[in-house]
Amino acid sequence: MDKKKDVDDIEPGPAPSRPVDRFGFIKTEQSNSPEGILKSRPTHERGREERRIRKWRKMIGTGGSDWKHYVRRNPHVVKRRIRKGIPDCLRGLVWQLISGSRDLLLMNPGVYETLVIYETSTSELEIIRDISRTFPSHIFFQQRHGPGQRSLYNVLKAYSVYDRDVGYVQGMGFIAGLLLLYMSEEDAFWLIVALLKGAVHAPMEGLYQAGLPLVQQYLFQFEKLVQEHMPKLGQHFIEEMINPSMYASQWFITVFSYSFPFPMTLRVWDVFLYEGV
Repeated sequence: MDKKKDVDDIEPGPAPSRPVDRFGFIKTEQSNSPEGILKSRPTHERGREERRIRKWRKMIGTGGSDWKHYVRRNPHVVKRRIRKGIPDCLRGLVWQLISGSRDLLLMNPGVYETLVIYETSTSELEIIRDISRTFPSHIFFQQRHGPGQRSLYNVLKAYSVYDRDVGYVQGMGFIAGLLLLYMSEEDAFWLIVALLKGAVHAPMEGLYQAGLPLVQQYLFQFEKLVQEHMPKLGQHFIEEMINPSMYASQWFITVFSYSFPFPMTLRVWDVFLYEGV
C-alpha cells in the first residue's frame, strides 16, 4: 500500500518527446491527422485565414469595444461568420462577448478572488478527486498539482461557493477545462456563471440541479428530433429499446465538451454560445 501511494504521489514532469496537436492534446496517431493536414495547407489558404482574422478584429474592435455596435448593425453577418467558425486566436474573447460574461466580470470586481481565497466549499475533496479525470491527455492538465489543475480547482471551487444550491457536479469539470484553454480563471468562472444563470440565453443550471431536470428535458427533445428528422433510425431505436439516456446523457451534462473530436466541440460551442440551445 505504501509503495503504491509513493508512486501515485510522484508529480510527472513535462514530456517534450510526445508530440501534441495544435490544441495541446497528445497525439495518439501520427498519420493522416487533421493537424498534419492543416500544417501542410498551401500559402493561399493561410493567407485567406489571415484575412478572415483581420475581418474579425475589425468587427470586434480593441478589447471588444466595437462588438455590441457591430452586432446591432449587422446581426446576419455576425451569425454567418460565427457559423463558419470563430478564429481560434480570437475565440476566448469572442466567447466572453457573446455569452455576456465580460459584462458580469466588469460588474463584479474582486468577487472571484474573494470566492477562491476567503471562502470554503463542501465540495473541495470531490473536486480534487475529479480533477485528474478532466482532459487527461491535454498537456495543460497533465501535471499533478500543476498550473492547469490548480486553475481548474479554483474555478470549480469558486462556483460551488457562488451557487451553493448547485454546488459541484462532475460534468462541470469539462466545461471549466474547455474554457481555461481559451481564457483566464476569472474569465472562465464568469462564463460559467453566464451560462448557468442565463446572462443572455435561458439558464442552464438545471443541468446540475437535483434530478438533472434540464438533462431530462434535453433527452426528451433529442429523442423527438431523431424521430422527426431521422424516422428510420428513430424506429430502430424503439424496436431495440434504446433510449437517449443510454448514450446521450454525457453529451448534455458536459455540453458536448467531452465526447466529441475537439475541433467539432469548438464549432458547437461557437454556435451554442451565440444562438443558445
